[in-house]
Amino acid sequence: MSGALSRFRVMAYVVGVGLLGLVFAMLVKYLGDNPGMMAVVGPVHGFLYAVYLVAAVDLALKGRWSLKGTALVLVAGTIPFVSFYAERKVVDSVRAGKSL
Repeated sequence: MSGALSRFRVMAYVVGVGLLGLVFAMLVKYLGDNPGMMAVVGPVHGFLYAVYLVAAVDLALKGRWSLKGTALVLVAGTIPFVSFYAERKVVDSVRAGKSL
């Protein structure tokens, strides 16, 4: 379980930072009329989010999370800053031996 938790933690931070980069790239694209950055950051973030989903589902299966808890953690990677909060809550819950 500790391996799954470590993978999830890393991916939660990577996706959180990547999502902030994506928001910045979107601002550059739409406010600066320069789509170049978005063409790179968008697909990279999409791939990393898919890896985050796999890591979260792996941890959810090993931790026997509820469907609702799993869905909330999966959605957390789509809202800026929420993946950082979700990561902290998941770590606290797993270390306390609780299920989401």
